[in-house]
Amino acid sequence: MKKTLSILLLVATIFLQNSGFAQSQDQRKQQYNLGKAGLAIEGYDPVAYFVSGKAVQGSNKFATSYQGVLYYFSSQQNKDLFKSNPDKYEPQYGGWCAYAMGATGEKVEVDPETFKITDGKLYLFYHSWTNNTLLKWNKDEKSLKSKADVSWKVFIK
Repeated sequence: MKKTLSILLLVATIFLQNSGFAQSQDQRKQQYNLGKAGLAIEGYDPVAYFVSGKAVQGSNKFATSYQGVLYYFSSQQNKDLFKSNPDKYEPQYGGWCAYAMGATGEKVEVDPETFKITDGKLYLFYHSWTNNTLLKWNKDEKSLKSKADVSWKVFIK
């Protein structure tokens, strides 16, 4: 009887942990900027921003998923770097515009070629012919980052 109860508790614990993990993945997929194709950063390689210093289009040949979010990479080496430390390479605020997240708390699309790496973190920005939010971010980065950190917690609980 005691052994059966222990097994049931173990099974229940595993089930609850796994269902929480599934909810976490679903929440990420719902809140992250994945576009119509369900792909992060419009298929750009998140590691390339760090190792090449520029936006580089990834390939489905080098794809991997992290907690429900699909990323493409430009090389096997970049894919391996990501898999060794995904939190280092994932864009902040789910890949939404960092400026908008700080200024208004809204999720706004980005131009994957408009980015900044600060303190080892990748920030993406909206950029059109008339509006480059990276320039606005640079004018008040500390305050906007602080506000964006708080705003993002509303989406990811």
